[in-house]
Amino acid sequence: MTFKFPLLALCAGLALPAAAQQDAKAGKILDAMSAKYQAMKAFQASFTQTLENTSAKVKQNMSGDITVAGKQFRLKMSGQEVINDGKTTWTYLKNENEVNISDTDEDTQEMSPSQIYTMYKKGYKYTYVQQSTVAGEVVDVIDLSPENRANDVFKVRLSIRKKDLSVKSWQMFKKNGNRYTFAINKFVPNAAVTPATFTFNKALYKGVKVVDLR
Repeated sequence: MTFKFPLLALCAGLALPAAAQQDAKAGKILDAMSAKYQAMKAFQASFTQTLENTSAKVKQNMSGDITVAGKQFRLKMSGQEVINDGKTTWTYLKNENEVNISDTDEDTQEMSPSQIYTMYKKGYKYTYVQQSTVAGEVVDVIDLSPENRANDVFKVRLSIRKKDLSVKSWQMFKKNGNRYTFAINKFVPNAAVTPATFTFNKALYKGVKVVDLR
């Protein structure tokens, strides 16, 4: 069995009406966390992504970096780069020296790297799990469950630092047994960005093949 890391592993959710009943304690923490990140002009983070599948005895690690400003993001991981300016998505494959261009899908954006801090607001039921200590830090653990039961992701688990409401890690659980963990290693709030940060500059990729899928 072959396992691959999806570069946008979090782009798997669907936008649906929010549930009427929600966990008040979880909601209060999520709202405070979300407000913290949305107040930032931009941020940068380095992370480690781990894929685990117990039944298949698989465990793989990858590192990546992401820069986010609103709905825009630039993600680098494993020889690939995804750049999104909110309207257009460029996916660059280093080994092939090829870039694919597509229109941004608003539905899949609900679980994109730039929206992990607001995704709970639409189409998910959230539940407070517990307070825990991870690597010496106290975190609040909250589970998000998609209302759409056809979704191949059945749970997203957020670990939010109690001291400053920052996200320490999140996990995505899939029905096929795969579990993806994204652990934040370094975080830079209010990072300096320009419009060029979120666009693909062909001149910087000599000989790149452009595949326009729009």
